[in-house]
Amino acid sequence: MRAGDRLLLVLVGLSLVLLGLDMATGGGVGSVAGTHLPGFAQAVGGWIGRIGVWLSPLLFLPLLSGILGRFVGLPTPVWSVQRRAVAVIDTLTLSIGGGARWFALGLVLATAIIVIQRYVFGYASTKLAESVIYMHAGLFLFASASTLLQGGHVRVDVFFAKMSERGRAWVDLLGTYLALIPMSALILWSSTGYLNSTWRILESSRESDGLAFVFLLKTAIPVFAILMILQGASMAARAAMTLAKQPSPALPEAIDGEV
Repeated sequence: MRAGDRLLLVLVGLSLVLLGLDMATGGGVGSVAGTHLPGFAQAVGGWIGRIGVWLSPLLFLPLLSGILGRFVGLPTPVWSVQRRAVAVIDTLTLSIGGGARWFALGLVLATAIIVIQRYVFGYASTKLAESVIYMHAGLFLFASASTLLQGGHVRVDVFFAKMSERGRAWVDLLGTYLALIPMSALILWSSTGYLNSTWRILESSRESDGLAFVFLLKTAIPVFAILMILQGASMAARAAMTLAKQPSPALPEAIDGEV
């Protein structure tokens, strides 16, 4: 069982426990969540934002070490810290991406059921139809960082493939700081406004019989941006080690097979 599968099982188990408690208390869990969850989420989000600002200068460590390490020898702790960070980020990325891959199966099953319900039984479920949107968004947003780790995103391979190892490292390093991180940071910054508003009201579907988790769906957007920034930093750290002629961490074993 992969780390992503364990993560998914934990989330499913927690959801079932909360659902059972809510049923046992006659909606008590939902009532408490509706009262206290917005304030709690706002407090947690504020702390996460502050921690992100405090730690953001560390994102430039791979860039500085890659450029300086190309010409001068840097202390061993500089590379040790980056290797540890790369290992942690890659593990997180693969865990979330591994769990997200189950959305693909869910999409197939939900779409098949919707078609059968509509054209065989003449029945349509709004919740099931909206679940397709949730799973489609979750699959692409949560698996994007894992795809980046595998090198699966589109790039101009006709040039990149012909470059030397050091040339590819320069492309990865500069591309991370000129394109990937700025764009992800823009997505993160632009999503904070409606993220606050959607959690404040615990936004649900506009349809009366739809899903009540629109606030969670919208939360996936800044989570995607954060995962891409972290994985970009990991990719930049590997490139920096290549440029400085330092041994870089091996890619996770899961990449050799499937995600």
